[in-house]
Amino acid sequence: MITSMFSRNVKQVACLTGSIVSKRSAHGKAYPRVLITGGLGQLGRGLARSLRDNYGSSSVILSDIAKAPQEVLEDGPYIYADILDFQSLQSIVVNHEIDWVVHFSAILSAVGEQNVSQALKVNINGFHNVIEVCRKYNLRLFSPSTIGAFGPETPRNPTPDLTIQRPKTIYGVAKVHMELLGEYYNHRYGLDYRSARFPGVISADTKPGGGTTDYAVHIFHEALRNGKYKCYLRKDTRIPMIYLPDCLRATVELLEAPQKALKSRTYNLSAISFTPEEIADELKKHVPHLEVEYEPDERQLIADSWPEVLDDTDARKDWGWRHEYDLPSMVSAMVQALAPKSQGSFEVEV
Repeated sequence: MITSMFSRNVKQVACLTGSIVSKRSAHGKAYPRVLITGGLGQLGRGLARSLRDNYGSSSVILSDIAKAPQEVLEDGPYIYADILDFQSLQSIVVNHEIDWVVHFSAILSAVGEQNVSQALKVNINGFHNVIEVCRKYNLRLFSPSTIGAFGPETPRNPTPDLTIQRPKTIYGVAKVHMELLGEYYNHRYGLDYRSARFPGVISADTKPGGGTTDYAVHIFHEALRNGKYKCYLRKDTRIPMIYLPDCLRATVELLEAPQKALKSRTYNLSAISFTPEEIADELKKHVPHLEVEYEPDERQLIADSWPEVLDDTDARKDWGWRHEYDLPSMVSAMVQALAPKSQGSFEVEV
């Protein structure tokens, strides 16, 4: 388990972070109260588990706009929270004595291009509500950015933290807006805003959710189900990726990093970069008869505008980021997690 800086007393933590920490304590340890928006998506439930391990179940409140499955309700507090309703957000922060907000609510790249007006509402107006609530109540805010915040004019290999950002999707445009507004609120109001540009996130816990990088999750489900996969990207399309456990650990580490160590408000986060062909070849070590076809669609244009490799030197230097999973270990872990659930009738080597 990641050792929490909140195992120290309140005075030490306040000195290190420069922010207000919850007065609640358990076994003499001070903990923050955390609200996670968009909690039923790919990242929310895993992060809630990690933070609850550190701070206690009652200290982390998961939220979304859908009815939660029973297993979510059994894990810890869950509430309905609409980020488009400012008054509701404000009442949640006050009534639940929230200290930190982790803002995951978003409409992803491919889905956003199909409904631009809704993406604007959720990804921009929703973020305005969240950041303003955090400013008003002096909360720490973590809101992830994305490789989609870059565009075709950006250097692609490697892509530095500070560079040209001209995204060609509404998702990317909204994330650049978020990055700049978070930096402005930090400069103008002293808001403790933190962000990391996530690569494509690979997870065995949730199904693909509409992102351009979701092929790297979908290929496992299809390979284990029927031994075939039709990829919507070219086989040589290299995109930065990260396995979910690494992504969650990075989020916790950045959330807990002493504020004085952070020289930036938004950091590149890198782990592994691969092509559809490379992940297919690695997966064939476990599913030897896997057949893959490549039929690029409109998502290819999105992928071609993104980085191939992220330079995350600053994250590694400022708050000690290190990834643990490479391509072979990630593929092996995904197969082990998904194979028992698959309905395939052919041989799988785990």
